[in-house]
Amino acid sequence: MSQVEKLLKYQEADSRLLKVEQKLNNSTERKKYMQARSYLTKASEKLDQIEAKAQELKSNIDRLNQKYTELAETLKDFDHLDELVEQGNAISFYKKSAQTLSDDLKALKAEINTLTASIKAQVDEYQALKKNVIAAQKEYPVLQAAFKSYKDSVQVEADAIAKELKVLAKDIDADILKKYQAKRSERVFPILCQLHGDVCPMCGTSLSIAEKENAASGKVIECENCHRFLYK
Repeated sequence: MSQVEKLLKYQEADSRLLKVEQKLNNSTERKKYMQARSYLTKASEKLDQIEAKAQELKSNIDRLNQKYTELAETLKDFDHLDELVEQGNAISFYKKSAQTLSDDLKALKAEINTLTASIKAQVDEYQALKKNVIAAQKEYPVLQAAFKSYKDSVQVEADAIAKELKVLAKDIDADILKKYQAKRSERVFPILCQLHGDVCPMCGTSLSIAEKENAASGKVIECENCHRFLYK
């Protein structure tokens, strides 16, 4: 049996293994399990974001409290306004100060309203996330067990093919097999293809003169573009 025939036999068995792997990867059990796992991972990241936002809101609260304290101190200047005016102080100065204070209070009120809305939104988001995470945490072990059960049943078939491949690999050139397995890990399939003419049947790349001669002599060559093995 030629090296090409051995590789073709190995690839045929490998294609059956690939179908088993695809069956597992495309299964409903795996999709549901992976979705649940992904959600819980992202939920953890989202909780970190909410915590960071809470720290930011706290800083804003502290800032507004400081601002309120400063405005309260300023208001004390107006406690004895009548006395100050009677002493000859300009009323226009106090009118201007009062207007500035009024504007500051309006701005502070607007900031407080915005901050209150942000806090409410964060609380609502946290409560919704907490509810969904609790539900997902309860469901996760069930989905994990269902996927494991399905995976174990499929693994029996995969192990049988893997044993077959191990036996077939013994008769294949070690360097060629190493390259084959490297391409397989890159999800290139089929890896060994029959030439029809002087172009790669998978990507259409033309063979060089040297490659044509090697293929004509029965050697396995490698496509310069898609790196598949080619034979005549």
